[in-house]
Amino acid sequence: MAELATVTLLINGEEHLLELDTRTSLLDLLREHLGLTGAKKGCDHGQCGACTVLIDGRRVNACLALAVAQEGTELITIEGLAQNGSLHPLQAAFVEHDAFQCGYCTPGQICSAVGMLGEVEAGWPSHASRDIAAEPRLDADEIRERMSGNICRCGAYPNIVAAIEEVSR
Repeated sequence: MAELATVTLLINGEEHLLELDTRTSLLDLLREHLGLTGAKKGCDHGQCGACTVLIDGRRVNACLALAVAQEGTELITIEGLAQNGSLHPLQAAFVEHDAFQCGYCTPGQICSAVGMLGEVEAGWPSHASRDIAAEPRLDADEIRERMSGNICRCGAYPNIVAAIEEVSR
């Protein structure tokens, strides 16, 4: 028997009062309950990154997060990145650099890149950082390492890296 909980979630700047099965993943809530289908269900195991969203500015695999645990956080999906009719700079760069082919992974790639640039700005080192005490230097190798949790089955990686490099400058 399902246990239900009432939660208030702030998603893309809009407050939602919801009654949910406590086992509902954030991804299923977004896609099935709210019609926000940008985040994709790729593997449903947190391995591909197609479902990446931002929770309080940090990138998260929505398939692994429980929706009821997100009360009190600010959730941003790919649908919430554009502001006042203008694409987010990373969205525009992905278009300009043709950083997608089939497009299935693109929303997760873009959300992950937004979160990754925030990590760099905060001074967080990555696994590939040569000197963890130094200011992070975002070159192509560093971008590839930091984005390694997002898989593109089409192989658009060179253009994805180029788009992120442009925005990071």
